[in-house]
Amino acid sequence: MLLPRLLPLLWVCEWIAGNDFLLPRSWRDMEHTDEIFKLKLQSSLVTVQEGLCVLVPCTFFEPSLKPSSDTVFGYWFRAGADTDTDLPVATNNPNKPVQKTQSQFHLFGDPSTNDCSLDIRDAQRSDSGSYFFRMEKGSVKWNYCKNELSVDVTALTHTPNIEIPQTLELGHPSKVTCSVPWACERGTPPIFSWMSAAITSLGPRTTFSSMLTLTPRLQDHGTNLICQVTFPGANVTVQKTVQINVTWKSGPLAEVVLVAMGEAAIKLLILGICFLFLSTKSQRKKVEQPATQVDYIETVMD
Repeated sequence: MLLPRLLPLLWVCEWIAGNDFLLPRSWRDMEHTDEIFKLKLQSSLVTVQEGLCVLVPCTFFEPSLKPSSDTVFGYWFRAGADTDTDLPVATNNPNKPVQKTQSQFHLFGDPSTNDCSLDIRDAQRSDSGSYFFRMEKGSVKWNYCKNELSVDVTALTHTPNIEIPQTLELGHPSKVTCSVPWACERGTPPIFSWMSAAITSLGPRTTFSSMLTLTPRLQDHGTNLICQVTFPGANVTVQKTVQINVTWKSGPLAEVVLVAMGEAAIKLLILGICFLFLSTKSQRKKVEQPATQVDYIETVMD
């Protein structure tokens, strides 16, 4: 019972190799460092599709040896990084440069409240890997290497949504909307583009949608309308294709075409009959004309 009371008087601080931390000898001897420095991730493995975002909740604990007004800095490094020479991917230290992923990785939490949450935006395939958190508070510095975060960035499989009337009336303007409701609000806004042989004009757009006014013609029936969406933050593009179905008045264009083809066939048939009749009549005249001349000659000789 006496030893615990005497321990505060016997503590001697020493450097812990690799962690730059002034730790009381008693804590190291008692092998309590892993219990003293704790970090909790909601999930140690997160999966995100490229071009999208993911927020990783994280909290950490560090012992307060004495009251301090020192600013608490937090850093996220790639696994295996040398914290003295390598750059972090995210930090709240304004004097510390970060890697090129600075536009994708953000220290979302406030280290002064023990919040180490990491926000990954515009995820890229090259971001896949493991990361660890580092805390600095004055002379207290610690790498939470035993609590690494694994990030897996997969291919973007989401496709745009296209809202288009089931049938488009010939010559009548119709509104078509392309949207990506699954996109990340914290990421770089996507770029929309349309491809169609039909007559179109761009309408209003929002961050995650684009509107198009389409005026279909007869030749547009059965053609494709394509909405393409590019996420510039990750340089990835997805698209959706729909087929244009044109109607005439109350009937679908296919029926109109069939009727027109039927009418044309009937007209051709009538025209053919007329041509045959005229051809036959013409041939008869050519045959009858010489016979008349012969009869006339015979009559004169009598």
